[in-house]
Amino acid sequence: MPLIPGRGRWQPVTKARRLNLLQCGNAKRASRVDERRRHLLDVSRALFVEHGFHQTGVAQIAAASGIKVGQIYRDFASKEDIIAAMAEVDIADFLDEASLRVAVESKDALAIRAWVDRFVSIDDTVEECRMFTEILAEVGRNPRIAEIHRRIDCRMRQCLAAALEALAPASPASEREALSDLIMVLGMGMMIRRVIDPARDWAVISRRIGGIVDATLDSLRQDGVMAGGSAL
Repeated sequence: MPLIPGRGRWQPVTKARRLNLLQCGNAKRASRVDERRRHLLDVSRALFVEHGFHQTGVAQIAAASGIKVGQIYRDFASKEDIIAAMAEVDIADFLDEASLRVAVESKDALAIRAWVDRFVSIDDTVEECRMFTEILAEVGRNPRIAEIHRRIDCRMRQCLAAALEALAPASPASEREALSDLIMVLGMGMMIRRVIDPARDWAVISRRIGGIVDATLDSLRQDGVMAGGSAL
C-alpha cells in the first residue's frame, strides 16, 4: 500500500483516501481548465470587438492570451466554438432565467415587466454592437453560426413567452407571440441602428419602445378581462 506523509508520520493511503486525493486533483485540474477557457473567451471577445470576427485569427488570440495555438484548439475546435461559448455566457447572463422564474412564481408583475425591458435596452458599447452585427451577418453563410443563433433565439422566445403569459394570462397566445416578435424585432433593430447612428440618445428611444410594450400589454390584459379572464 502506498504511503503519504501526514502530521509528522507516514500514513497508508486507504482506498477512500486515494479516491479523495484523486477527486481533489481532478477538481484542481478542472479549475485550471475553466480558468484558461474563461481567459481565452475574454481575450477573444476583446480582439473581436477591436478587430472584427473575420480579422481575428487563432494565432492572434494565442499571442494576446499567452496560450499556445495547439492548446486553444484542444479547448475550442474552431472560432465558431469560441463564439458558441461566448454566446452561452452572454445569454445566461442576459436572460437570468432564475430571476424570471422566481418573479413568475411569485406573480411579481413589476419584476417581470422590468425583466422584459432588457430586450429593448442597450447596455453594450457601440463596438460590442458592431461585433454582434458582424457575427449575425454570418447566419446566412455559416451553418455553425446559424445553429448558435437558432438555439439562442429559441431560448429567448421561451423566456419571453413565459413572461408575457404571466403578465397577460387570459390573452390569446397568438397575440402574446406577436408581441414577443415585436419586442425582439425592436430590440434587434435598436442594436443595429446604434452601429449606424451611435450619437443618438438611445435611452430616450428605449423608453418610447417601452411605452409601446406597456400599451400593448394593457390592451391584452383588457381583452383578457373582457373575455372572462383575470389580470395579474
